[in-house]
Amino acid sequence: IFKFLGAISVDLGKDRIKPYLLTILTPLYRELNSNYAEQDPTLKNLSQEIIELLKKLVGLEAFSLAFSSVQKQANQKRAMRKKQRALQTVANPDIAARRKLKRHKNKAETRKRKIESLRPMHKAKRHRSHTLKDLAMVE
Repeated sequence: IFKFLGAISVDLGKDRIKPYLLTILTPLYRELNSNYAEQDPTLKNLSQEIIELLKKLVGLEAFSLAFSSVQKQANQKRAMRKKQRALQTVANPDIAARRKLKRHKNKAETRKRKIESLRPMHKAKRHRSHTLKDLAMVE
């Protein structure tokens, strides 16, 4: 898709690409700022190359305005999601508690996996099932 976006932007040219600049920059920005563990470095390099191409094609000023707009939009979405998560914690404490238990359980599993990889002789105890019953609140 990134190659397609680059090809379309070159094909359209300087004047006709400007209305679509925000639409093109959004996935490129998302890829550049993502910090996933399984991220593909070739995608990141490709998005950087296409951003440089757009910068040369459109000009630095127009590109900077569009890029800052995309950046602002992404930050607003992130803040909105964070706010909704905080509100959900207050509005639905049972869902929040379940999520917290699940997070703690996953953290414990990760810790056990790490111990096993560092010390192969040591086997950590693990739960057998991963059902909703395991995530229920214990009173």
